[in-house]
Amino acid sequence: MAGRDDYGQEQQDQQRYAVRILLALVLLAAVLLLIGWRLSGLQVGAHTHFTTLSENNRLRVEPIAPSRGVIRDRNGQLLAGNRASYQLEVTVEQAGNLDDLLERLHDFVELSDADIERFRRGVRQRRPFQPVLLKAGLDDTTVARIAVSRHELPGVEIEARPMRFYPLGDKFSHVVGYVGRINEQDLARVDPRAYAGSSHIGKIGIERYYEDLLHGRPGYRQVEVNAQGRVIRELSVTPPEAGTDITLTIDADLQRAAYRSLAGRRGAIVALDPNNGEVLALVSAPGFDPEMFVHGISQAAFSDLQSDPARPLFNRALTGQYPPGSTVKPLVGLAALDEGITTADRRMFARGYFQIPGHERRYRDWRREGHGWVDMSRAIAVSSDVYFYDLAHTMGIDRMVPMLGAFGLGQRVGIDATGERAGILPSRDWKRATHDQVWFPGETLITAIGQGYMLSTPLQMADFTATLAGRGQRIQPRLLQSMDNGNGELERLLPQPREPVQAAPEHWDTIHESLIEAVHTRHGTAWGSIGSRPPTNYRIAGKTGTSQVFGLGQDEEYDEDELPRHLWDHALFVGYAPADDPQIAVAVLVEHGGSGGRVAAPVAREVMDAFLKGDAGMTLDVAEDE
Repeated sequence: MAGRDDYGQEQQDQQRYAVRILLALVLLAAVLLLIGWRLSGLQVGAHTHFTTLSENNRLRVEPIAPSRGVIRDRNGQLLAGNRASYQLEVTVEQAGNLDDLLERLHDFVELSDADIERFRRGVRQRRPFQPVLLKAGLDDTTVARIAVSRHELPGVEIEARPMRFYPLGDKFSHVVGYVGRINEQDLARVDPRAYAGSSHIGKIGIERYYEDLLHGRPGYRQVEVNAQGRVIRELSVTPPEAGTDITLTIDADLQRAAYRSLAGRRGAIVALDPNNGEVLALVSAPGFDPEMFVHGISQAAFSDLQSDPARPLFNRALTGQYPPGSTVKPLVGLAALDEGITTADRRMFARGYFQIPGHERRYRDWRREGHGWVDMSRAIAVSSDVYFYDLAHTMGIDRMVPMLGAFGLGQRVGIDATGERAGILPSRDWKRATHDQVWFPGETLITAIGQGYMLSTPLQMADFTATLAGRGQRIQPRLLQSMDNGNGELERLLPQPREPVQAAPEHWDTIHESLIEAVHTRHGTAWGSIGSRPPTNYRIAGKTGTSQVFGLGQDEEYDEDELPRHLWDHALFVGYAPADDPQIAVAVLVEHGGSGGRVAAPVAREVMDAFLKGDAGMTLDVAEDE
């Protein structure tokens, strides 16, 4: 019995063992099937998904440069716009040996040393994966040649990008300015992320001052690239926001007429609307072609501009500081009236010179024989130096300076443009702080005729002329008239009033009538050039000026024919029109032009004619002038 039981137990053990083996095999098979199913899913079903993930290290985010806002004049004429331009760009991380690549590119496009130098500077400023501009303004033939051979030029791309252009050229170069390639100094003053896709930035003028408005915001696109850096597909795009279109107060037709009226002479013209401060024209001549800087000016061309004796890069209207000469006499006269130093009717005999009591030095009048008996109006009209010497000596510098300062002399006007300078309004404190010297009585005399230390910019002269036209009302001059609010509508700026100049109405009347007398009466200094053939539909109130550029000795005479041109006087004229309802205030400076009445006054007349639709281009007579 025991042997049968042992045999049964052995069979049962074998069966359990077999079942366990079978279960293990089934379990192993199930696991293998599960692994196979999963591998199959990964290899087949999720192939696309994981292929994309495997290429993550080849995804690239590229910035998209915004379209720059355009600039127009008050009548909608385009002053600065954008047009498509092919440009050659290189991405350094894909280029391999950069020197070899640049050498090969010489076979396709002309590259100057300046191009290479600018490119290398750009490489230092950009990250390796960001394209760097090498050459802009490619023609179709060059683009085609590079496109055919692009497989031999790793990292090289031809991009069609909007490029700045200035359709009205040199006549607007100083006011509109220009854009140029971004350099390290530019990147230091802006957010580099905002300019990641941009190659240009505003350098001077409106382009610089309103850079934040004009530039816009960059966009971005995520792209997949192959091992050679070529874009395989675009994954996502965040479009850029275009810069704001702006409209200036400038009248392009008037600006061209003003530039033309200088007839190739060096000078500046500023025209303002005295009612709202809008700058109608702002000319500095000669100008320059701003597009030279957009495409990258060569060192030789830049050196030529810098060494040009006409100084075309110098903004005479805002940066130039000149003795204002006799154009300040109306302001000095107003100060004397306001201080009670004199009256409009007080007369004096103005001989050919003035002496401070107790001093031997003679301060001469511009007219050797003097002007005889003059009152305030006639003194301004004939521009009697002696009358104002006497007035200044009585008034003193301390009572003269506040009125001149109230008109803005010695202070920046605060126009929305770059490069403005303040000029100089001398005083006792100014001389002590600047030269560590005391003030001398004779300096008060020459300050009253706009000479000595006094310096003013043509913009300041136009500004105080607008204040005279407005009888003390002062409006902030500005160049921006309106901007696009993003909905296709123009948001117009309102006039910004400033602290007015206070004076009695009868004193304003005296100055106003004297300025009309200077132009429209036979003894006025602008009679020969304007008054003898006046406009048919309006009158002009104005003041001539002739400022010395070097001092004459006691016994020396100014003889233009004996002097080189660079020692000639500067010719000046300030005025407003129509005299009884001023719509335009003008300041004209002709550098080394000679007589203000003979040279600057007819220029102002042409500008006023052009604006008021008068009869431009009249034949001008030679005026007797100071």
